[in-house]
Amino acid sequence: MQYLNQKCLAEVPAEIFRNQRPYPWLSVRKTLTDEAFSRLSGNMPGLSLFRRDEGQTRAYGQASHDRYSLHYSAELSLPQPWSEFLVELQGEPYRSFLRRLLGVQGFLLTFEWHYAWQGCSVSPHCDAARKIATHLFYFSSEEWDPAWGGQTLVLEDREQRFRTHSAPSFDQLRVAAASEPCGNNSLLFQRTPHSWHGVRPLNCPPGIMRRLFKVTVNRLDFQVWWRRVRGKDPDGYRLPRRAERVPTAP
Repeated sequence: MQYLNQKCLAEVPAEIFRNQRPYPWLSVRKTLTDEAFSRLSGNMPGLSLFRRDEGQTRAYGQASHDRYSLHYSAELSLPQPWSEFLVELQGEPYRSFLRRLLGVQGFLLTFEWHYAWQGCSVSPHCDAARKIATHLFYFSSEEWDPAWGGQTLVLEDREQRFRTHSAPSFDQLRVAAASEPCGNNSLLFQRTPHSWHGVRPLNCPPGIMRRLFKVTVNRLDFQVWWRRVRGKDPDGYRLPRRAERVPTAP
């Protein structure tokens, strides 16, 4: 079956995306077909596969990004709908969509799932320079209450007071936009030296989690090439042996 809503993606305006302020971003409704969203949300990877990230030290004085994390590997055993969706994401239609919006040709995709519980947050930060863009697909319950938070905040440093490698607080940045963290919605944003974003502490009841799936669009730069030489993917995770082919140096 087809997972991506190709009609929806074809209608996403590249010019509007690129001209957004404070950096290119766009919230996309109905990114998946209704059937695909139902199948994927009903077959999320089990929590036993995840690593619990909590209280970890981050660079530049940034607060810990607490959550359960699962990084995709070809060796991972996934529910069938997710295996099929991942194949589709690596196909030409989705790659063409990314090339059209981001204005780039070559890139490598990596994939992760994040589940977050009450009190978890993502402190304001800019992504690593090797990242071209991030596409977040939200799979929280349809009953998710907006009062619980969970919105990915597009943040603006109007006077560009803060260096990329720094740790401003939410109160020091202006909220330019906020995603919807539930339903068949996604958020695509392009990395810049000032692409600040974050998630305030969740206020959901115990036992309910914010769930999302993340596609990272990585540059074919020296860091990515060197990681592949050492048998790792762009995010620094060890590759299965059959995937350790070294790409052409950039």
